[in-house]
Amino acid sequence: MTDEPASGSLHHVEIWVPDLRQALVGWQWLLEALGYTLHQDWEGGRSWRLGATYLVFEQSPALSADRHDRLRPGLNHLAFHVESRERVDALAERAAAYGWTLMFPERHPYAGGERHYAAYLEDADGFEVELVAAR
Repeated sequence: MTDEPASGSLHHVEIWVPDLRQALVGWQWLLEALGYTLHQDWEGGRSWRLGATYLVFEQSPALSADRHDRLRPGLNHLAFHVESRERVDALAERAAAYGWTLMFPERHPYAGGERHYAAYLEDADGFEVELVAAR
């Protein structure tokens, strides 16, 4: 057995945000709650790693808009495995304190279908995450 990542597995995802400080309030809490650890930290960005994959958040001077629109071509959302329904519920409950809004509250936690237990959250910049219960 090897510790090398599988060919084709995700190396990293880089997300450009309009206000790094604002973005970090929600993303740092969420990523660390999911088991990610700080990987890199510089003036214009920060990244967190889990296993061989890391997520980068950067406030780039090359941005062409000040809000993410998940309905336009490009990234719609990131979906994360969560170990249990109870953990999904706990994260969804705490998320508002870190700037996340529960999406589709009238259908939560089955907004993805009756056999798909998940929380859909959106941050102040319009980025969406899906927290999917493994069991």
